[in-house]
Amino acid sequence: MPVDANLSSRVLTAALGVPLLVLFVGWSPSWLFAAVFFVLTVGALHEYFTMVFPNHSADRRLGIGFGICLSGAIFLNEHVNSLLWLDLVVLIGFCIYTFSGGALPDRLKRLAISLLGAVYAGYFLPHWVLLFRSPGGRTWVFWVLIVIMVGDTMAYFTGRRFGARKLAPEISPGKTVAGAWGYVFGAVVAGWLSAVILFDSINWLEISILSVVLSVLGQLGDLFESWIKRVFAVKDSGHLLPGHGGLLDRLDSLIFPAVFTTAYLQAFHR
Repeated sequence: MPVDANLSSRVLTAALGVPLLVLFVGWSPSWLFAAVFFVLTVGALHEYFTMVFPNHSADRRLGIGFGICLSGAIFLNEHVNSLLWLDLVVLIGFCIYTFSGGALPDRLKRLAISLLGAVYAGYFLPHWVLLFRSPGGRTWVFWVLIVIMVGDTMAYFTGRRFGARKLAPEISPGKTVAGAWGYVFGAVVAGWLSAVILFDSINWLEISILSVVLSVLGQLGDLFESWIKRVFAVKDSGHLLPGHGGLLDRLDSLIFPAVFTTAYLQAFHR
């Protein structure tokens, strides 16, 4: 019964969310895309720092502020030198945490946890904006979303039907090896089919390799967030999306693929 209820919540969320996502990616101007992702970034930072500092409001505020400042390297990349911005924000963050109070080992631990969250949610997540701003970025955003979302859906159903051997039981007991292979298969098929629709010319080898790489990165991103939740004994990062938990629970598999695809396009499709 819980599985069926969870599936119903997932279907309802997807039925409402997918059409809005298509409209958003397909027709929103660049400034609106960036504005929405800024809101998502702030929400993701809030979820992360609520997980890791549940009883320390000062550390939560400091961490969220650190992450928002770090995100400026992405959101303001058309107006500032991103590398210099990144350097200065991290340097200032190190200086602030040096005098943040508390025992020295605890202070260093809090800095490490905050730096992880600031990079993960504040810097990596907004790479979708960089991807969107790339040449042909709107098309690439669509393609990566299709690859990851179809792969994730295939993993869910394949894991339910054939899953027996656990993939990473220490991190995420629900993940199975069968589900992981289903993810890869679904991502590759989705990558091929959507490439026919979205791209004028297709390099099938490139599409195949990219689909496999993104499917692996999507699963690693999911496991990475599960690792954080496992360490801090949290089931969901939040309760915003029915059947999906919080923002990070839904966006976790999208973060690593966005970073990789952005770097790949800058290296090979400039």
